[in-house]
Amino acid sequence: MKIKSIVLGMGLVISLVSCAPKDADIERTISEKLSDTPEIKVTVHEGVATIVGACDDEAFKKNIERTVKATKGVKTVVNNCQIPDPNVEPAAAAVIINSDADLDKSVGKVVKSYDGVSATVVGGVVTLSGEIEKEKLQSLIQSIQELKPKKVDNKLIIK
Repeated sequence: MKIKSIVLGMGLVISLVSCAPKDADIERTISEKLSDTPEIKVTVHEGVATIVGACDDEAFKKNIERTVKATKGVKTVVNNCQIPDPNVEPAAAAVIINSDADLDKSVGKVVKSYDGVSATVVGGVVTLSGEIEKEKLQSLIQSIQELKPKKVDNKLIIK
């Protein structure tokens, strides 16, 4: 009699376990419910549903969570849905334009290492004049640009 009861009890337990929805079936059901929100993904492991993706706002996030919780077989929900920061344009980077005196001094130091080249600074505009070898031109212009003048007026003659 005891053996019959044990076998009957085990059969009942096995039938109850086999009737419980499988994780893959729960996931499929949730995916069907959320088919109009492809940015949201839900995985299920042992009845625990984990939500990931980008939600528009807090109300949307809660609505998704309620929908997932209402699915048969879901025991608990972990809602990792992220709400992106609002689109805030970064402030424009400040352009620093040196005063003519500072710029003139800095340009003078750069130009000193290039024989035959002279420079003047008026209103933040650097005017280069004289002669320069072709190989040295790019280096000179780059060095002057790093000083952040308003403009570089190149009147150099290339040898």
